[in-house]
Amino acid sequence: MPVTVADVQDLARTLPRAGEAFVRGRIKFRVGQIVFLSFSKDGSTMGFGFPKEWRAALVEAEPDKFSLPSESDLRFHWVHVRLDAIDADEMRDLVENAWAMCAPKFLVEEYATAQGYR
Repeated sequence: MPVTVADVQDLARTLPRAGEAFVRGRIKFRVGQIVFLSFSKDGSTMGFGFPKEWRAALVEAEPDKFSLPSESDLRFHWVHVRLDAIDADEMRDLVENAWAMCAPKFLVEEYATAQGYR
């Protein structure tokens, strides 16, 4: 089943210190001032934090699913994904990993332990 913006919001709202904001017509999630998740205005695409050194390989492996951000955003650790191309498990993996890139390490460890990941 395709993932919806509401599905992502339900998960992102449970992440420690994650805050939701509506900025210029877009829903965004951040830890402090660092955005780790954002949606296109029409809700079809989700931008998420992702290591720069791996994003080219991700996009090349599944170009029908993932895409690079605009030229001006290439300086950030960021990738886009079509929500209709992922399932709930993949969404969870992408969102949790994007959050973990900007959350304090001790929180990431506590969350991973609580979820049974460690």
